[in-house]
Amino acid sequence: MPKLKTHSGAAKRFKKTASGKFKRGQSKMRHILTSKATKTKRKLGGGALISVADNPKVARMLPYA
Repeated sequence: MPKLKTHSGAAKRFKKTASGKFKRGQSKMRHILTSKATKTKRKLGGGALISVADNPKVARMLPYA
């Protein structure tokens, strides 16, 4: 069986947690930050977990994560 290729775009965007779930970054933090509230920017600075429905897709893209 040959080695499986990691999807490089997914590898840059997702990290696996110790419990086997996948972390992702929040969107809307790249530009136009002056019109966003401080509370919103603080909340978006942290990460989040991906949806349970997307877990198999991301796991397939990151076979060695």
